[in-house]
Amino acid sequence: MLNLIWIEDFLALAATGNFSRAAEERHTTQPAFSRRIRGLEEWLGADLFDRSTQPAKLTEVGEWFRGVAEDLIQRTQRLQGDARIVAEASSVTLRIAATHALSFTFLPGWLRALETQGTLGPVQLVSDVLQRCEALMLQSKVQFVLSHAHPKAPGALDVAPFLSSQVGEDRLVPVSSRNKRGKPAHSLDGPSAALLSYTAESGLGRIVRAVVGGRIESAQTRTVFTAHLASVLRTMALDGRGMAWLPETLVEEDIATGRLVAAADEDWTIPLEIRLYRDPRPAGKTAEVFWKTAAIGPGKPN
Repeated sequence: MLNLIWIEDFLALAATGNFSRAAEERHTTQPAFSRRIRGLEEWLGADLFDRSTQPAKLTEVGEWFRGVAEDLIQRTQRLQGDARIVAEASSVTLRIAATHALSFTFLPGWLRALETQGTLGPVQLVSDVLQRCEALMLQSKVQFVLSHAHPKAPGALDVAPFLSSQVGEDRLVPVSSRNKRGKPAHSLDGPSAALLSYTAESGLGRIVRAVVGGRIESAQTRTVFTAHLASVLRTMALDGRGMAWLPETLVEEDIATGRLVAAADEDWTIPLEIRLYRDPRPAGKTAEVFWKTAAIGPGKPN
């Protein structure tokens, strides 16, 4: 009988061709790991690796099986979520994953506006970085993902089969605290501007790098702090540590009160879409009504 552990072992070895390294990654001894690889080959009736080379290389059958193995793992990861979809076809609970910035700014008012079209019912919210929100959707653990988006920085959900609808707008604005003269304490016009940057896992960071990353590298800048969350970078900007590209929905009050000011010209501002993503498969009556209402927008006729 095929063992899923063998599949994961095979993919670990296929990635490097090194038995010792793959065994360590799989938290087992090399002899035990080698026996499991051999067990998989015996079950298939064909060699998957050419062991005469260092590192070991995939045979023709191994190359074919790698695609099969990756598909099997992906299907297995979706099983729990797929079962939940079937079980919750009649559920009234909406399962939404939203990025941190939108969870605290856009989401509450947006849901309140949608409720004017009818009762939404219970909402189960997961607030996380975009990469994790995307993973939850890919594993069918949530019905919807709410995030910022930009055409130049497509994410995992911006491809088929996933669907999306624009439900709002935002902007990434470069801001800094003020100095005693009322000017930005950190500015792209100044020498060696101090940057507060997003990590690679951040969806907003993905957008900043795609849209103005090259221009930032050409300017005289130095990264002094890095974090996943816009809310953390906002706190550091307010503390005078540097300049950051932050969602306008997050800092509009700070800008209105003068606590933060523009740190670059208007052409450095990045327009954003706020998009709601979903899997195209049927999601139950409550979720389908929510999708239709959200896609049309509050206050608009059906």
